Amino acid sequence: MHAGPLTSPRLRRLVKLLSDGKERSTRDLVRKTGVMAVGTCISELRAHGAEIDCSARFINGQRRFFYRMTKGPKEE
Repeated sequence: MHAGPLTSPRLRRLVKLLSDGKERSTRDLVRKTGVMAVGTCISELRAHGAEIDCSARFINGQRRFFYRMTKGPKEE
């Protein structure tokens, strides 16, 4: 995988929001960062050394994904 640089505005917005260690839904991440490809950006952050947990839950009969960053990416 070719991960974008950590200087990328979309990755920086995600890191900033996830850095509080709180669990965030995909919908929450999209709304607060404007990032539409959340799963791809999470993969890119992981490629930079971030540790991000993902869990799936069924809410009102629909599967929802939640993310929590436990360790930030390594600075380049």
